[in-house]
Amino acid sequence: MNFPAELKYTKDHEWVKITGNEALVGITDFAQKELGDIVYIDVNTIGETVEKEAVFGTIEAVKTVSDLFMPLSGEVLEVNKDIDSAPESVNTDPYGKGWLIKIKMSDASQASELLSVEDYKKLIGA
Repeated sequence: MNFPAELKYTKDHEWVKITGNEALVGITDFAQKELGDIVYIDVNTIGETVEKEAVFGTIEAVKTVSDLFMPLSGEVLEVNKDIDSAPESVNTDPYGKGWLIKIKMSDASQASELLSVEDYKKLIGA
């Protein structure tokens, strides 16, 4: 499995790439493998401020639906439009084309609470 060292991770299997006061969010390689074939992603929180650990959407695989949890408090600026027509990109490229949302962080200090790649690997036993 692939876990880029430059990203931060959550116990709920989201990854975060922070650039300034904005961040891209997606699900990890581990999470997409556990879910299986992803068929639909529903995020209807654009323009809303969502608190850390609150649900910002759902991800639907062939056999299950899972909630998506906000890794950092902030405003949802954008949803990856490409995942509407190609949700399988979350399976094939979870850290690239399969990103889910872009947020504007409201409390950048929360980033220090995210997991490092080493801590995330320990969490999942990798």
